[in-house]
Amino acid sequence: MAFWLMKSEPAECSIDDLVAAPKQTVPWFGVRNYQARNFMRDQMRLGDGVLFYHSSCPEPGVAGLAEVASAPYPDATQFDPASPYYDPKSSRDAPRWLLVDVKLRRKTPLLALKRMRELPQLATMILLRPGNRLSITPVTDAEWRAVLDLLKA
Repeated sequence: MAFWLMKSEPAECSIDDLVAAPKQTVPWFGVRNYQARNFMRDQMRLGDGVLFYHSSCPEPGVAGLAEVASAPYPDATQFDPASPYYDPKSSRDAPRWLLVDVKLRRKTPLLALKRMRELPQLATMILLRPGNRLSITPVTDAEWRAVLDLLKA
């Protein structure tokens, strides 16, 4: 099993949206970075753990725990000209962008980014590196366990 941190802007999809979603599962659409796409395509597996992270908001941080709930499949938003994620260079025969479904494990108290930066056990997290802007990043076993300990999981 692998572990991931997946960023979502709460205005797009919040942990509360995931709680309210049918089967508490959402498609992780809109990823338009090749490295993040490749993580989904090449490395994510059913059941992998996910830190559901709120970004681009007043208080960013881990807002819940989830898991990868599907194999990767084409992101339909790339084909929709009305979507902000439309990609005119992508085709149904050769889709450029993929997604996975993410299923809720549980909503947690927010583990704020500010707090995460203070903790030596999380110092190696890719999220905390200067200049990191990836929406999906791998999390080590030790980092995963440290976050779970902090969340009293």
